[in-house]
Amino acid sequence: MNRPSLAVRAASLLVAVCAAGAVAPSPAVAAPAVPTQLNAADVTLLNGVRQAGLWEIPAGQMAAQRGSRAVVRKVGTMIAEQHVQLDQLVVDAANKLGTTIPSTPTADQAGWVQEMQQNSGARFDEIFVARLRAAHGKIFPVIGAVRAGTRNPVIRKLADDANIFVMQHMQMLESTGLVRYGELAPAALPPAQDTSQVALAQANLGIQPAMDQKLLWVVLVVMLGVAAAAARRVFRRGAPR
Repeated sequence: MNRPSLAVRAASLLVAVCAAGAVAPSPAVAAPAVPTQLNAADVTLLNGVRQAGLWEIPAGQMAAQRGSRAVVRKVGTMIAEQHVQLDQLVVDAANKLGTTIPSTPTADQAGWVQEMQQNSGARFDEIFVARLRAAHGKIFPVIGAVRAGTRNPVIRKLADDANIFVMQHMQMLESTGLVRYGELAPAALPPAQDTSQVALAQANLGIQPAMDQKLLWVVLVVMLGVAAAAARRVFRRGAPR
């Protein structure tokens, strides 16, 4: 009489395990605290902020020495000093993320510095303000877009810091009275990410699709049926004849 009760207990245990699996939350939905991968927008921000400093630091230093107006010399000094701080922030961020960033400005940026070197007086002031104000206007919407959508906390913090610096620099440049707003180029927003970027973000966060609930119940019913059949066979073998 002990064998049937043992089989029944075994079947009951199997049923309990299956039921627990059906109601237990899936661990796959838990996200790690810090995603390690960067998407294209994150890299664009890192590279953009880095390259901005590589040409705006010497441009600001040049304005501090060669500006014909006192306000231009003051703005140049402040922009150069603040870009040194921002450049250190982007270098620190890249080191934390284990990624490389540019060490030279773009060809256009190098050309703008050369253009300033070839001019002086009021013309230098105009070129300095026009070039830097246009450049800040281009990076500003990129910072906002990355800040709104990044999954990476290091990039999020860098976007916060860059936003403050860029906003202040635009205001400083505008304080010179030399900005020609009608000549500013329309903001070029980064293209929307496609569905593959959604999959990449899910991978970065460790999120995996949850098991289909209908499939889970089918598996549970089949397992219960197998357990019941096994229990009946054991019971019949142990029943007195």
